[in-house]
Amino acid sequence: MTTPSDKTYTLSKVVETEYPLIDNDPHFRRVVGYARPSDYVHGLVAAAFGPGALLFMEKFAPSRVGRGGFAPALRLSGAIGVAGGFLYFYQRSALRFYGATENAREVKMDMEEMVSKVKAGEPLYGVSQLTPHMQGVAARQSRYSSLFMGIMPWFNFVNHDQHGVDTAKYYQQAERELEAERLAKA
Repeated sequence: MTTPSDKTYTLSKVVETEYPLIDNDPHFRRVVGYARPSDYVHGLVAAAFGPGALLFMEKFAPSRVGRGGFAPALRLSGAIGVAGGFLYFYQRSALRFYGATENAREVKMDMEEMVSKVKAGEPLYGVSQLTPHMQGVAARQSRYSSLFMGIMPWFNFVNHDQHGVDTAKYYQQAERELEAERLAKA
């Protein structure tokens, strides 16, 4: 019989991809912070498509909805466009964390960020107010969630340590850098 203190941790499922996995459950701040300018452009174009298409159709095939009828439709298409544009922007950035698309820039940024945290003695993935059990629940709920962004938008707002990567690489790189700094001073 197992007791609640007997903890069995299993590694999260890792999808084989052409590019290296950075994080299979990236925090919202990291996804937005690592976004490329091209992600912003794609998101803005996607956001503008709805209102733009509505204006285009109104010009060539007027709806004749009467006074004040077109403005609410344009506002609604704008709101839907902004939401869709943000989701598209977010998903493009998140796919690089999964290794689904080219991510050399993000791999470098991740290594620099995590090594600086190791050197500063900070937790790699931040401090959480949740119990380890609840952190695991949150991780299982949001892992690879960006793959389903078109069905159910779901973001990770929880700091936890279950990200599907071996964190030893950050500590090893920090040791190499500290050793190089020590040798440079000598």
